[in-house]
Formats: sequence, C-alpha cells, structure tokens
Amino acid sequence: MIRLLLADDEAMIRAGVRAILAADPELDVVAEAADGRQAVDLTLSHHPDVVLLDIRMPKLDGLSAAAELKRVAPRTAVVMLTTFGEDDYIAKALDVGASGFLLKSGDPRELLAGIHAVADGAAYLSPKVAQRVISQLAGGRMARGAQARDRIEGLTEREREVLALLGAGMSNAEIARELHIVEGTVKAYVSAILTRLDVRNRVQAAIVAHEAGLVT
Repeated sequence: MIRLLLADDEAMIRAGVRAILAADPELDVVAEAADGRQAVDLTLSHHPDVVLLDIRMPKLDGLSAAAELKRVAPRTAVVMLTTFGEDDYIAKALDVGASGFLLKSGDPRELLAGIHAVADGAAYLSPKVAQRVISQLAGGRMARGAQARDRIEGLTEREREVLALLGAGMSNAEIARELHIVEGTVKAYVSAILTRLDVRNRVQAAIVAHEAGLVT
C-alpha cells in the first residue's frame, strides 16, 4: 500500500484528485492539507510515502514546501501536481528535489503511473513536461555533453551501469533485476552516484546520464 498526502488549497481539486486515487486499491490518502505549511506538518506526523503538492498555495508555496520536505523528510517522495507548466516552475521543482512533475490537465492515468513510479524510487515527468525538458536540453547539447562526461569520470564502471539504467527510467527494483543484485545494493549505488555527481535527486542524475551519452 502506498500512503499519500494530498496538498492543494482548493477543496474541489482535492476531491477530484482523491476520486482518481480511489480507483487504485494500492493507494491510500492518509492526510490532506490546504496549504504548504500544513503539508509539511502532516508529513511529519503521518509519514506518507508520497506527497502531492500544488505549486501555488498560501502560507508556504509548493516549491518551498518541497524544499523543506526534502530536508526534514528525505525518504518521502515529492510530486508537484499543478496547473502551471511554465519552464521556470519545472526547473525550480527539479532543483528543490521533487521526484515528479505532473499537470492537472493531464490524463488521470499519468497521475497513477507517476505515483507508483516515484514510490518505487524512480522519477516521473508528465509527457508534456518531459518534451519541454528535452527541448531545453537540445540547445547547447554538445557543451553540456562534454561537461557531463567530465562529471561521470569519477564513477566506477558499476556506478555508470546503474546511472545508465536510472537514466532510462528504471526503478531500484528494476535495476536490481537487470544487474542481478539486491535492491539494497542499488540504493547504495544510487546514493553514491548522487553524491559524486553533486545532484539532489534522480531526475537531475538522469539528465546527466542522457547528456553524457549513457542512455541511447
């Protein structure tokens, strides 16, 4: 069972999202918050696996709440669920450590898929968001590719294998099966990779993997 906290300042939006989540028997909404500060407080008391955050909320906006959650509850995955898909919001969400970015206008199946992905240790961007990120990466790709290859120089061969599979969107469990190792070992490799690359989360590590040419 995946435990969820839903944070949005609009009660009707929360009700709609809750109805979508109720269709999946593996999801359980353990708490709801109407602002970012409440979302942080309820996370500390309910310990959900995933927090769904709107970006524009009172008292503490979603981006600030996401940053605080990664500090006080690092094991909880954060997914931004918003109407706003502007590039600046996407970049800031990834920078503060969000594991997913979904649009409220997207297919409900994207929401369910994204929750399962981040709960399993992977990262997830809605298709529209992913297209925008890829488009941004395309500009200046050669220069960033050289920089990314320099960054992965310090990784071991096994760490590069793990990074490549991470970049391909695999979860820890899937990487473990692919490399015939236990999931705990994968988690240790991922933690080491994030530290060596000096990145905050799997999304940023995946971007480095793509820029370095580890993912075809």
